[in-house]
Amino acid sequence: MLSKEDQIRFEQITRELRASDPRFFARLDDRHRIRRRRLMMALTIALWTAVPALAVVAGGVTGAVYALILLGNAALVWQIRRRRR
Repeated sequence: MLSKEDQIRFEQITRELRASDPRFFARLDDRHRIRRRRLMMALTIALWTAVPALAVVAGGVTGAVYALILLGNAALVWQIRRRRR
């Protein structure tokens, strides 16, 4: 953790850098968005691959409910990707 004086100085440096190089901060924001999208896509793929195993182990009704939840997840991912374009 930074001391109060260090935190104030860090915020000053950040403001100066943001004013002098706004493209740098834009690139940082893009990196976070890309990471979030990749994580969401990996989670979606992992969950969809678990549907058949869940249907066999827990039963068809549970698998169907799980699949409906994942359809909602897929709609969310699609919406996020559409909004990005």
